[in-house]
Amino acid sequence: MREMICVTGMILKQTPIGEYDRRICLLTKEMGKISAFARGVRKPGSRLAAAVIPFSFGRFQLYPGKSSYHLAEAEIQNYFETLRTDFEGACYGMYFAEVADYYARENNDERELLKLLYQSLRALCAPSLPNPLVRCVFELKAIAVNGEYPGPPRDRQLREGTLYALQYIVDSPVEKLYTFTVTKEVFEELSQVADAYRKRFTDREFKSLEILKTLC
Repeated sequence: MREMICVTGMILKQTPIGEYDRRICLLTKEMGKISAFARGVRKPGSRLAAAVIPFSFGRFQLYPGKSSYHLAEAEIQNYFETLRTDFEGACYGMYFAEVADYYARENNDERELLKLLYQSLRALCAPSLPNPLVRCVFELKAIAVNGEYPGPPRDRQLREGTLYALQYIVDSPVEKLYTFTVTKEVFEELSQVADAYRKRFTDREFKSLEILKTLC
């Protein structure tokens, strides 16, 4: 009898394997980032086909194999269906998932990163929040969650509203992160800071961000 492992998490990405299978990457509350095989999910009528689509959030039952986990069951609580019909929003979401994949590690405590990803996808689904602002907040908070936020830039003068927004983003619980708007001038400064820090604290280019830049 194989011992089942139950985790709460979100699908970051999936890759076709062979004719009928997929390999999925999960960001989980209990085990950090893990990979698993989902056998037969590309067959017509597979009950797990929808569960392995990126952004699917819920409970996943896995069993360990010789070299990887295998998906047995899934109970999805949120598919973020709005993003499945919003191409631009989906591109932002894929970028967020790629950043989470970059930062997350297996067996790390990634609960804050998982919450940030979840709340950021919710924010993308809110018509009242501009997607570029959501991206800016996500990038800055991801750096803070990873313990790399260095404080406001010392080589430039920022508006008081920008300094306040930066402090709010860093200090606020993730659940209260997307509860403010800013002026155009403050957003431009926040965006410049986020862009500079992303380039400073990551050592790669994100493919999804390159796609996103062609849309915006």
